[in-house]
Amino acid sequence: MALDDLLESEVAVAVAATAAVMSPRVRRLARSGAVYGLAGALIAGDAAYSAVRGVGRGAQQAASSAGTAARGAASTAGGVARSATERARGTGGGTQATGSAS
Repeated sequence: MALDDLLESEVAVAVAATAAVMSPRVRRLARSGAVYGLAGALIAGDAAYSAVRGVGRGAQQAASSAGTAARGAASTAGGVARSATERARGTGGGTQATGSAS
């Protein structure tokens, strides 16, 4: 193996990786990094899931409120229509009764 071969980037990376794998201090650091990294990923995933559930609940409540409002508006419109019909019948009937009595 020539000196030029030792200075290539692939060889340097392989030597550094081998040294890291053999070093107890680096292995301990890598393990704790992996544990903390995994814990952070789990916490972030849980927070994202909670946020999505909150948005879903808000949308569901908004839809429920809109449905309630629509039913209330339909009921009010129906009541107005019934009352207008009754008034029209009462007005028409009163005019006919008054006109026939004269």
